[in-house]
Amino acid sequence: MFVPGDRVQKEELLHLHMLFIHVRKYYETITNEEIPTERYNMMHISPVHIHKNKKSHKEAILVLGQEIVDHINQKPAVLSFSHEMSTSTEIAVEN
Repeated sequence: MFVPGDRVQKEELLHLHMLFIHVRKYYETITNEEIPTERYNMMHISPVHIHKNKKSHKEAILVLGQEIVDHINQKPAVLSFSHEMSTSTEIAVEN
């Protein structure tokens, strides 16, 4: 698991924070499910709060990321393969 260290610049944390927001919104859009983010919401911090300190943004990133992962892990994994995929012996290799 990625844990932002002290060497990470505040600007990088803000970008990562915004990326997590986009991941949540993208998932919600393609699944039509809302990811519950009560703990994150209670923090009252978003990527646009540039006046907040690095520690606050680090914590927000970790909490939001955990809530996204927890929600996804609650969903049953549904994979389907066609018969052609499972019996093929050819392997594609990129050079």
